[in-house]
Amino acid sequence: MSLDYTALFEQGLDYNAFLTKYGNPAQQDRWAAVHREVRIDPAQRELLGGFTREMKVLVSAGVWCGDCINQCPVFDHFADANANIRVRFFDRDDHSEFAAAISTCGGHRVPSVLFLSEDNYVCGRYGDRTLATYRHMAATQLGPSCPTGIGAVNVDLLTAVTAEWLAEFERIQLMLRLSGRLREKHGD
Repeated sequence: MSLDYTALFEQGLDYNAFLTKYGNPAQQDRWAAVHREVRIDPAQRELLGGFTREMKVLVSAGVWCGDCINQCPVFDHFADANANIRVRFFDRDDHSEFAAAISTCGGHRVPSVLFLSEDNYVCGRYGDRTLATYRHMAATQLGPSCPTGIGAVNVDLLTAVTAEWLAEFERIQLMLRLSGRLREKHGD
């Protein structure tokens, strides 16, 4: 399935617009609670600040999803740290064609992220949960479950999730930075 990524990116919403459009007050409060707990340490902020290539980040998500509540606020912090990180959110159900195109393990799992170059070439995809999240789930429940996003924020897990997502964002940034095609285009 081929999508017009240029048009799709333009349809996406920034973090706040996504929450305003799709979230009820209780959902918005849950996302805000996690957003307040996300910490980007000085070394991480310096790393993010050094990203020189524009990267488009398309996120298939649902405001109702506990995994989205516990991960998507991280992306907003990354975008705030560097204007070259352009994050757009898409409701999984309203953008079902996009969700289908990036399905994982046979399902429209969220959050799922598609990374694009500045000129809309696919560079990678990642989601639905990070390794730290899966390890935590295995240790605490080892069964089918979807966290509700209700209750206290697990700050240690959030720190690990933030680091794992940062590693993936860095991997994509390095791919873009080292791309022969983009180096030639930018003369670097």
